[in-house]
Amino acid sequence: MKRFLVHWGITAVALAAAAHIVPGIHVSSLPSLLLSAIVLGLVNAFVRPVLILLTLPITILTLGLFYFIVNGAAFALAAALVPGFTVSSLGSAVLGSLVVGLVSWILGWLLRPPAAASGQPSS
Repeated sequence: MKRFLVHWGITAVALAAAAHIVPGIHVSSLPSLLLSAIVLGLVNAFVRPVLILLTLPITILTLGLFYFIVNGAAFALAAALVPGFTVSSLGSAVLGSLVVGLVSWILGWLLRPPAAASGQPSS
């Protein structure tokens, strides 16, 4: 449960960073931000794999660049499902997904447990 809460918090902070950095992304309140983090996680877990599979031929033709569009579409879908979380364009969604991914990665790296930091397997 603790791991879920940490991941949820990291995603919420990353989403807040994206709303602050990327023009066209707006989160109206803290409850909207927290709900958006959960919905974004669910969309990434259930919808994005289907989108990746369906768009695999065009992703291969574009040497993987279409994957950014798939991530942006998943980000925009999460925004469409949550009141108070808006994305103005696909470009904003793509940039927002990049910022969320980058900030989440950095925070996850900084907040990893000490055992994982030293390269030793955790028990």
